[in-house]
Amino acid sequence: MLNKNIRDLVAYGVKTGLVPACEKNYTTNLLLDLFHEDEYEEPVEELVCEELELILKELLDEAVKRGIIEDSIGYRDLFDTKIMNCLMPRPAQVQETFWKKYEESPQTATDYFYKLSQDSDYIRRYRIKKDRKWTVDSEYGTIDITINLSKPEKDPKAIAAAKNAKQSSYPKCLLCMENEGYAGRMNHPARENHRIIPITVNDCPWGFQYSPYVYYNEHCIVFNGQHVPMKIERNTFVKLFDFVKLFPHYFLGSNADLPIVGGSILSHDHFQGGHYTFAMETAPMEEMVKIPGYEDVEAGIVKWPLSVLRIRSKDEKRLIDLASHVLEVWRGYTDEEAFVFAETDGEPHNTITPIARKKGEFFELDLTLRNNITTKEHPLGVYHPHAQYHHIKKENIGLIEVMGLAVLPARLKTELELLGKYLVEGKDPAEHELLEKHAAWVKEFLPKYESITKENVMDILQEEVGQVFVHVLEDAGVYKCTEEGRKAFKRFLAAL
Repeated sequence: MLNKNIRDLVAYGVKTGLVPACEKNYTTNLLLDLFHEDEYEEPVEELVCEELELILKELLDEAVKRGIIEDSIGYRDLFDTKIMNCLMPRPAQVQETFWKKYEESPQTATDYFYKLSQDSDYIRRYRIKKDRKWTVDSEYGTIDITINLSKPEKDPKAIAAAKNAKQSSYPKCLLCMENEGYAGRMNHPARENHRIIPITVNDCPWGFQYSPYVYYNEHCIVFNGQHVPMKIERNTFVKLFDFVKLFPHYFLGSNADLPIVGGSILSHDHFQGGHYTFAMETAPMEEMVKIPGYEDVEAGIVKWPLSVLRIRSKDEKRLIDLASHVLEVWRGYTDEEAFVFAETDGEPHNTITPIARKKGEFFELDLTLRNNITTKEHPLGVYHPHAQYHHIKKENIGLIEVMGLAVLPARLKTELELLGKYLVEGKDPAEHELLEKHAAWVKEFLPKYESITKENVMDILQEEVGQVFVHVLEDAGVYKCTEEGRKAFKRFLAAL
């Protein structure tokens, strides 16, 4: 059985282009060594299984049977990455191929690298397929909703092993260059099948890779070669456009640099981008504005639940200058009437979530105004999902959500399926411990529907979840899409 699975995996490698045909024996021998096996005979039967997930499962079962690994998700994930590394080209080969293809076109290069990242199982296609995805229509456009199920939950063995493991500061974080080829441990994922493309951003070494969890098409991460904290400043806009000029078919954006409104990894300077059109990008500018000294730059308020100033020009340097000016003014801007405070007790609150892209001959930059102030009524943030929506989304609204894609917690899959059964059977969700938090929400939307059946209940729940996310985005907006909110927004723009 081991011989068959090794033969099948090597055949998969040759078919996908990971393994040159001339390296078939070499790759087979690497795999035999992993399994402490000295003997091998090429199976005579025809190749039957070509699905990577099934091939790896059988190889992992064999590793468990031979006592090479323990039978748990954590150990299996570490070992299957080691298996896939036997098929991987060296980093220098990947880089050389990437830049050769770049000479054809930037998109040809990224197409190659994205496929490699999937074929190598760095992006686990079979797990990504488990994610729940749908869209809902709103007054702001078509909003994307996902329930993320591709990250495996840690099993008890993994938790115990991580707790007892020797603490290490290498690599410093999940975004460091040193992750490339790292074998991993129970509290740090294996990255032996991970490859990074070195690029130059703002005259400094940076890395370009894909996210293993792919929240949207070609979800990439662009990160500083040094482990330095995130900071929104003039150079941020320079970096964004340096990348967009390299890869004009990709957008690139940055999480904000303050807690609550920032990303999950503030300790390492990085951006996220990709080849995807979000609702925010297609949202129109509802009102054009002229900014003194920058009359040559097209600018306007975007029709979007968050507070977004869009600026456009054929000269990205003008956008960098204007964005730096907007950021500087916003950092120090206070408007008590609109409940906008630059700082309280010395703690700064104002920052920006920027997104850059190229549209034809024009460069475009969306500047999303953010504020992380908290109050007794809203201890997690005034411009954060409010408590009434925490049953759906309690986490920070980062770059991906800002653009109109909800990344919702995995718990919702089970909760919505159970809630659907309760609604079809006419039961009260308040009677179930898991569903109690959804009871008030259900009571609010239930009267809108004449009948709820087994056939339509999930469509109804998905629609209502989507509308909750729209409200969450509205909560995150510093200036609301109301007459009063727009007046306040314009007061800020007048201060520029």
